[in-house]
Amino acid sequence: MARDQQKSSPSTLDKAAASLVDRLIDLGIGGVGPFDPARDVADEARTASRSVEEAVDAVVAEHTRLAAAGGFVTGLGGLVTMPFALPANVVGFYVVAARMVAAIAHLRGHDLEAPQVRTALLVTLVGGDADDILAKAGVVAPGGRVARLTLRRLPAPVLMMVNKGIAFRLVSRLVSRGVARLGRAVPFVGGAAGAGLDAYLLRRIATAAKREFAEV
Repeated sequence: MARDQQKSSPSTLDKAAASLVDRLIDLGIGGVGPFDPARDVADEARTASRSVEEAVDAVVAEHTRLAAAGGFVTGLGGLVTMPFALPANVVGFYVVAARMVAAIAHLRGHDLEAPQVRTALLVTLVGGDADDILAKAGVVAPGGRVARLTLRRLPAPVLMMVNKGIAFRLVSRLVSRGVARLGRAVPFVGGAAGAGLDAYLLRRIATAAKREFAEV
């Protein structure tokens, strides 16, 4: 019986991680309630801008403000509010980041419904860890990380393997970021630190997205 439970545990963890990542990318692309879909954000920015690149910069600026606001609220009340604000903010950060990357991809002409593009969005979120994930999945074609996924029709099992690797990396980051934030326990000072950190991390993801999603 114990051996059977050990065999089932990885499958349960796989499903939980994959479900979380699917939810992040669905919310990032499709939006929810007042949180507009990535396409709408991208199209609005394009209408108000003189060029695609100006629209991309506008999208990045908007989402940097959102990330900073979320980080500020998380740390604002110190230890008193941290247990309640922390989970929502850490997940919310990645939803905001996912929408920003999706909007950039849409502005650059990528199809957000294509499985390869959706996986490429997730690859951008994990940054430097992506090379190891792709290598383990056997994706070693020349070019940028995202180009390897968007310019090739990879078999479904390969995409699933990549998604699985990304899922566990993101879950690990969610946990580690949550633990790190517990150290910012001083009200107001913690809020400023949270805003600065989230804005910095969001800009790093934005730089990667702008580099990886070339205009098509």
